[in-house]
Amino acid sequence: MAETTVPVRTGRKKYAIVGTGGRAIFFYTAIARDYSATSYIVGLCDTNQTRLTYANTKLSSLGHPSVPTYLASDFEKMVRETQPDEVIVTTIDRTHNIYIVAALDLGINVITEKPMTIDAPRCLSIFSAVERNPGKRVRVTFNYRYAPHNTKIYEILHSGAIGTVTSVHFEWMLNTSHGADYFRRWHRDKRNSGGLLVHKSTHHFDLVNFWLRTRPATVYAQGDLKFYGRENAELRGVPASAMYTRAYGAANSREDPFALQMEEHPQLKAMYLDAEHEDAYYRDQSVFGDGISIEDTMNLLVRYRNGAVLTYSLTAYAPWEGFRVSFNGTGGRLEMEVVENSYVNSGGDQAAEGSLEKRSIVLRKLFEKPQEIAITDGVGAHGGGDTVLLNDLFGEPTTDEYMRAASHVDGALSILTGIAANRSIATGQVVNVDDVLRIP
Repeated sequence: MAETTVPVRTGRKKYAIVGTGGRAIFFYTAIARDYSATSYIVGLCDTNQTRLTYANTKLSSLGHPSVPTYLASDFEKMVRETQPDEVIVTTIDRTHNIYIVAALDLGINVITEKPMTIDAPRCLSIFSAVERNPGKRVRVTFNYRYAPHNTKIYEILHSGAIGTVTSVHFEWMLNTSHGADYFRRWHRDKRNSGGLLVHKSTHHFDLVNFWLRTRPATVYAQGDLKFYGRENAELRGVPASAMYTRAYGAANSREDPFALQMEEHPQLKAMYLDAEHEDAYYRDQSVFGDGISIEDTMNLLVRYRNGAVLTYSLTAYAPWEGFRVSFNGTGGRLEMEVVENSYVNSGGDQAAEGSLEKRSIVLRKLFEKPQEIAITDGVGAHGGGDTVLLNDLFGEPTTDEYMRAASHVDGALSILTGIAANRSIATGQVVNVDDVLRIP
């Protein structure tokens, strides 16, 4: 543990962070750069000391004092010594529950990255911890709720503009840069992430729950690995001579537009390539290698308690990134298209994840001309959602008429659609969500 300490200032909230990978940067840079008047960091925890040291370097560059660092085995020690008001959990998905439960049992509130966890037993352990620690809470950071275009959809639906919603069609495209990235790193093992129907689609299922203010009742799903993975590459005629295990040190990876060259990205090099000697975690695995156990092509049919039905698809190898969603109602139809990245060039380059190229909302009331709806421009990534979320978390408290703050119940309801979908894929049967886990 480092010897440096953070001075305590009355009135500011104290945060400790467990898991200092890429997502943690989103939180600790915001606290250090934009919310130093209301918040500060008192401790960092990770399985890897190199990443911890890098995080402290980043904090120092933003004018925040270096903080004590702890290895994962000393998580409880960190909480007891630094006494944070809240713990931010940004570890790999399968370990979220470990730190959520431990923090709650130590009397600390939790902010967790999505998905809250990956399966029903882990979810149940979180609910049990909340129940035995009354007054403590878990917040799940669903930044998509806060994007102005998604908030506008909520507003229109709840104005009654299309009457009662009867069905929703939701198509999400991940492109060959962002989508491929899930197949390079730890997410590619379903034991770590629950697959994309849990890790990624939790965002989308949460949006439907949020928009309709309902919860899933039954789920039927199909999913396959159609594009990534060694077998698919071989079926498309990729020769063995073009295969590699990881990009670093593999000359033939230079010709692969799917390869990630970490040494060319200073932050990735510092956080992962330079940290490999501690944990043998390889961030740049071939998307056409062995060991991939998640799907890249997924389709769902979901019935909700309010009677609405969702048809949903997720494709992880599309030429563009974004989504289309349409709502049919007794009084008309509401359509939205959001283009985050319109293409990826042959070198794999694209705009940053969460960028926004264009978006549109069209309201089609029965027997009336279509109406294009104006959308307030947001500032920052994910259509401005990140900025609003961060202010909600770390800024001065304000009221929110849309009730976008997500609790552990919201976190559970979003992942239960994906967990039920995984069961449906495995069995070929329609799954009753209450049979997976009954949420009060």
